[in-house]
Amino acid sequence: MEFSKSLTVAAAGLKAQSGRMRIIAENIANADSAPASAGTEPYRRKIPSFTSHMDPDSGAKLVEAGRVRRDQTAFRTKYEPGNPAANARGEVQMPNVNALIENMDLREAQRSYEANLNMVTSTRKMLSQTLSILK
Repeated sequence: MEFSKSLTVAAAGLKAQSGRMRIIAENIANADSAPASAGTEPYRRKIPSFTSHMDPDSGAKLVEAGRVRRDQTAFRTKYEPGNPAANARGEVQMPNVNALIENMDLREAQRSYEANLNMVTSTRKMLSQTLSILK
């Protein structure tokens, strides 16, 4: 019974971290995308969040991806007078995405994903050893 509980917890963690990595990848992909025209906002960084809930079937507290928020920090500006999205001073608003922060977040999410995957692998090995002892 506890084997299935640990697998349920690990699976929830895998799903949550997978969603987090997807959002981070979207942020990285749009880090240098300028708006199409002047007066429009560029891409705004997305921030993933997590919630937890009690699973009635297993009795375990599970994590899941929560609401995705938009980062309200100021946009970067870049001097590009020839860009169609440039204002009168020749500045273009660029996304508020910092590639260094996104890469560090991605690395953390990958490590959390790997930890959950290791939990699944370890549980499967323990289950297999338990079954071979019972034979």
